[in-house]
Amino acid sequence: MEKRKLKNSELERKSVTEFREAEKTPLIVILDNVRSLNNIGSIFRTCDAFLIKKIYLCGITAKPPHKDIQKTALGATETVDWEYVESTMQVVEKLQQEGTRVFSVEQAENAVMLDNFKPQPQEACAVIFGNEVKGVQQEVVSASDGVIEIPQLGSKHSLNIAVSAGVVIWDLFVKITPKRQGEPGFSH
Repeated sequence: MEKRKLKNSELERKSVTEFREAEKTPLIVILDNVRSLNNIGSIFRTCDAFLIKKIYLCGITAKPPHKDIQKTALGATETVDWEYVESTMQVVEKLQQEGTRVFSVEQAENAVMLDNFKPQPQEACAVIFGNEVKGVQQEVVSASDGVIEIPQLGSKHSLNIAVSAGVVIWDLFVKITPKRQGEPGFSH
């Protein structure tokens, strides 16, 4: 069986216009005071990969255009819908009023482990990722509809935020989207 690496031209990726017109995954990502520009760019790129509906940048989280965000986003700031809102609480309250369930990704009492978290197919939900040192603000955790925790078995207390976002976004993408049979680049 051939194992030749594919060229970028063979990957059948969407153009910016095709991305904007495509049906989005009903998942919203909220960045609560994320300070690393590289992490922000990485999360944009992950959101592009899985057709995430929107990213909210809150608090001290930098916004595009910025060369250090662009360095890791590789153009994803042009495809993924995003908005800056100073107050994370304001975003949480707005989304909840619209019927979107909001979950903090954090280590907290009564957190549901990611592998046990069961959203409904096509359920609109939002996930909040916090500051690299302080995590999601306590008032935001308290206002969330729930808390999701990534199970970890090693000696470290946490994962890098961009890694956490990749793990959570992929897991929720698989759980909430119908099988996209026949779509280029997708099979599960």
